[in-house]
Amino acid sequence: MNDSIPVQAQVKVAVVQAAPVMLDPEATIDKVADWTQRAAREGAQLVLFPEAFVSAYPRGLTFGTAVGRRENWGRKAFAQYWQGSIAVPSPATERMGRIAREHGLYLAVGVVERDATFSGGTLYCTLLVFGPEGRLLGKHRKLKPTGAERLIWGEGDGSTLPVFSTPLGKVGGLICWENYMPLARAYLYGKGVEVYLAPTADPRDSWQATIRHIALEGRCFVLACNQFVTREHLPAVWRDLEELQRLPPVHCRGGSAIVGPLGDYLAGPLYDGEGMLLATLEREALLGARYDFDPVGHYARPDVFRLVVDESAHPPHVVLRGRDAPPDEHSAEEPQLPNPLPEPPSR
Repeated sequence: MNDSIPVQAQVKVAVVQAAPVMLDPEATIDKVADWTQRAAREGAQLVLFPEAFVSAYPRGLTFGTAVGRRENWGRKAFAQYWQGSIAVPSPATERMGRIAREHGLYLAVGVVERDATFSGGTLYCTLLVFGPEGRLLGKHRKLKPTGAERLIWGEGDGSTLPVFSTPLGKVGGLICWENYMPLARAYLYGKGVEVYLAPTADPRDSWQATIRHIALEGRCFVLACNQFVTREHLPAVWRDLEELQRLPPVHCRGGSAIVGPLGDYLAGPLYDGEGMLLATLEREALLGARYDFDPVGHYARPDVFRLVVDESAHPPHVVLRGRDAPPDEHSAEEPQLPNPLPEPPSR
């Protein structure tokens, strides 16, 4: 998008802390529509939903896996989980786009995305961002699933690390524990992120320290969003699984919050229930915060530190042909191979 877009002095934002209708994307998108309508009534111009909201973060589920062994019931549970995922694009994303267009706002939703390009078997933890005209502006796939998430989600690459120039400011973000990856954060700061989206599944008190640090470090507004999930929210096909019965009645207590660029809470944190947080972001506060610390401005040392990022896609195969031969219609677009690290300037 055009970096010369005029930016508003004030922006009203909302984060929604809710539970999905697990394994039912259509019913979960009904909840997206309902909460977005509520946010729009309050004047919100951007609404954020949690990580893996469409349509399940399968907390506590092992999918029958141990080192060197996979159980058949776990394969069945994964197949059920896959059925509850969505392709991007798809009728599900088109519907979310219509929700954004109906209310004339930016909509960011965490989804479980199924690979629709190659085998179709891999799932990704993905953040989708829709514009007020209803168009899918782009997506971010989680670069590194955390712990046992690696059993069920693939890894994104550098081709899905967008920061969008909007009238609300530059909008981008990372998902959950990606936010502990210093170079990933530095890359977003380098792209000028101002409204930093941090959907998560982490309800711990220490997560609050993380989002406040990011706000201080990046001198940006941070919107952190988590689910509130109880045993009653489990889908019928998983409700009797013994390992899920061992979880406490409240599976995830939330902890959503909105943080200002000096690390102060503008709203929240919200615990122990579904709800919505609203805050007005003042651009003047953003600019004032960078007076004494700008991570990629006067506090950067590019003569000492350099960050090289590969933004190319990495498909599972690339068909190489002669210069004049037509491309293989079944292959992915050939990635642009990264250039060698440039030599530092001579002094």
